[in-house]
Amino acid sequence: MDKPLFPDNEEARLAALRALNILDTQSEESLDRVTRLAKYLFAVPISLISLIDEDRQWFKSCIGLDVKETPRDISFCGHAILDDNPLVICDALNDPRFADNPLVLNTPKIRFYAGYPIKLEGMCIGTLCIIDSKSREFSSEDIQALKDLALIAQRELSIMQLATRDELTNIPNRRGFSLMAERYLDLCMRQQLNAIVIFIDLDSFKPINDEYGHAEGDRVLHLFASVISASCRKSDLFGRFGGDEFVLMLTQATLRECQLLISRIEERASKLSESLPNLVTFSFSFGVAEFDPQHPLELEALLQIADADMYKNKAAKKAS
Repeated sequence: MDKPLFPDNEEARLAALRALNILDTQSEESLDRVTRLAKYLFAVPISLISLIDEDRQWFKSCIGLDVKETPRDISFCGHAILDDNPLVICDALNDPRFADNPLVLNTPKIRFYAGYPIKLEGMCIGTLCIIDSKSREFSSEDIQALKDLALIAQRELSIMQLATRDELTNIPNRRGFSLMAERYLDLCMRQQLNAIVIFIDLDSFKPINDEYGHAEGDRVLHLFASVISASCRKSDLFGRFGGDEFVLMLTQATLRECQLLISRIEERASKLSESLPNLVTFSFSFGVAEFDPQHPLELEALLQIADADMYKNKAAKKAS
């Protein structure tokens, strides 16, 4: 059995995949329609939209299989993403790359496989594939039909990306943050980890828009998003909720570490003020909410607590 190689752009490819914020999420009807149509059109028992993560292939849409993922090193799709062309295996038992593959020898006993790469930002993040337990031929017309369906799936994923990214700052928007944060909290529950939510609101942002225009205000938001990104750990989650509001989530972190993060953001933000000499002094207010796995709260409740804490701190700042 040949294990799939890693593409030369693997690091960037994984970054593009994870920027989608859809790994380990629920199925989407728009993508399930594609796999259902592929199953019907090609009369196969299995149809998948498979996303190739670091060490697994995970199925965003799965028709005909009871599992949601399999190891990448035994995946057919791991081979398919290495090329822009479709990968067609008419009989896996006659292909030395796959003849002794566990997925061939055991359930689902793959004999036929056809996968077409799905691209995002020019990089192959996964495939639309069809599988049969019987060997079969696959014509050029079949390949074109599979390509057409793969491009539909690709377009749907592109739409999802736009729906979860903030166009101005290129960080997750409210929907993107919430999708990821819910999974973070699920993990914290299973592993009994704590988490901290930080709600940030820029001070005196409206006067920037009023006095210098929305273009300058947009520039400030973009720069502040860069400040947050540069200050956070790689494991921290952050996003823009809209307007001048930003939210962060830290897992397995103490209040002391939370304060250190805020200090890093404040330090970098002060330098931001220096680079914007014509604007009012740049500052922000923040509030904190703690997630305790022993007494768990829903994400929305944590956000409300952090938001209320932020407004209390903002009011105290104005009063001082």
